[in-house]
Amino acid sequence: MLRNEHVRAWVKEMSEWLTPEDVVWIDGSKAQIELLHNVACGIGELIKLNQELLPGCYLRRSDKSDVARVENRTFICCKEKINAGVTNNWWEPSEAMEKLKSIAAGSYKGRVMYVVPFSMGNVDSDFHKLGVEITDSVYVALSMMTMTRVGKKISIAFNKAGDNWTRCIHCSCSCDPEERYICHFPESNTIISVNSVYGGNALLGKKCLALRLGSCMGKNEGWLAEHMAIFGIKTPYNDEIKYICAALPSGCGKTDLAMLKPGEKFIKEGYEIYCVGDDIAWLKVREDGRLWAINPENGVFGACSGISKKTNPNALQTGMKNTIFTNVVLNEDNKTVWWEGMDDDPPENATDWLGNAWNADMGTKGAHPNSRFAAPLANCPCLSKEADNPKGVPISAIILGVKRAKLTPLVFESRDWNHGVFVGSIMSSETTVAADGKIGVLRHDPFGMLPFCGYNMADYFEHWLDIGEKLGENAPKIFGVNWFRTDDDGKFIWPGFEENIRVLDWIVKRLDNKIGAVDSPIGLVPKIEDIDISGLDISSDDLKKILEVDPELWGNETKNIKEFYSKFDKKLPEELTDNLEN
Repeated sequence: MLRNEHVRAWVKEMSEWLTPEDVVWIDGSKAQIELLHNVACGIGELIKLNQELLPGCYLRRSDKSDVARVENRTFICCKEKINAGVTNNWWEPSEAMEKLKSIAAGSYKGRVMYVVPFSMGNVDSDFHKLGVEITDSVYVALSMMTMTRVGKKISIAFNKAGDNWTRCIHCSCSCDPEERYICHFPESNTIISVNSVYGGNALLGKKCLALRLGSCMGKNEGWLAEHMAIFGIKTPYNDEIKYICAALPSGCGKTDLAMLKPGEKFIKEGYEIYCVGDDIAWLKVREDGRLWAINPENGVFGACSGISKKTNPNALQTGMKNTIFTNVVLNEDNKTVWWEGMDDDPPENATDWLGNAWNADMGTKGAHPNSRFAAPLANCPCLSKEADNPKGVPISAIILGVKRAKLTPLVFESRDWNHGVFVGSIMSSETTVAADGKIGVLRHDPFGMLPFCGYNMADYFEHWLDIGEKLGENAPKIFGVNWFRTDDDGKFIWPGFEENIRVLDWIVKRLDNKIGAVDSPIGLVPKIEDIDISGLDISSDDLKKILEVDPELWGNETKNIKEFYSKFDKKLPEELTDNLEN
């Protein structure tokens, strides 16, 4: 039982403010999970799926206005505006709190308050953070039990924690998009979300704690909270598993990379990928001087769109049990789910994500482009045996990925750590459906952290440089990748998905100093003969094209970078401007 007096007093205070009909403490037991599933189905929050074909799986449909993260309604509420920086929306804390209290007061009337004590990271580790989320959504309570660590062990950890934990307040309210706010108070270690039940806005341990507040904690405590997948790769020429972190903007393939199943040719040769985490990494320099990473999450909140047996069989299998799907197609004949790209056999008798009768002949999309699944990480068939190691895994390389049609080559290597930080600082990609707003618009997204860095991004760049100085010769190598180069007809040249093992193979060989590279204005690029394209429908000329560094295009990009850098005024580290000039 959780006996922490600070937690109990806070829950009592919140109950008086929000006025719920009842209060339920989440213990994570199987009996409670089953009970809450029944409650959710009884009130129409969830739809029970075919328990023989999809055991433990359910479907949820969201409000049509509540389908993605809302960056324009997301705020950092700190005393000094400069500490939030130019890339964040800033709100003075007392003003924000007054507005939020007026929206949320009494909003739990007639509803249940679910109290979810949780941990981000293994509580046996010296590298975990505790939080308590209160919510009036049974879907959120169930999803938190999937995405975070809950249960008896967590309660014991809380009983020793005193007042050192994050307060997370979620209020569904009326889901009014005009009164939707996701607010972070780093100085009081508090998160408040109102009028949204979308995962990234409502599962407050995820982007809100693990990244926005986590990045602030990391800066103050000397570690990094990053929007990165973590995976290990085993090759036939090295018995050592190399662990890699990969930062890609939302919707650009982090989960695909973390759960990559190599093509048949490479499996036969002895290549394997082991998933540690698909979305968030916490990194710290340990006593041995190396950079180590943990995955603070306990589940996968993945995008369904495009996942299939061909593109990502491991991710597909991960979602086949004990999973909540959101905004996908319901096959009414057998109560299973479907989405565009899953296969070429859409159901004939179905209901779309809006709850309307649907079939493919209607010419409309059945699933929302940002449809999601929340599944236990333990479901992953390629899960690393080190995934829950309290110490984490040692990182040999960091991959920084972008989505650019013409500019960035398929892969390149930075010259050193500081140059790699420069490469991360200038990352820009075409936007995806993971956030509300226009799709395909080019924007700067340093380290894939633009929506998630909870403090001044110029200070964030400096923090990366400081970590590198601490690492010294132990610093991992940093690489850039871009799976999305297109031809003149707008078609992707590189096949991606399982064939990305060929790029990872080049990276590992560079780590082992087995091959050389060619210098270019942006870093070291592969020799044509060192990327294996055997068996692919891609020519040497195609490969040469996507490895090309075009001076004219990069000259134009330099102007864009200077304009982006100018936003930070004099706070930008000199090391970055020096790299730009040189």
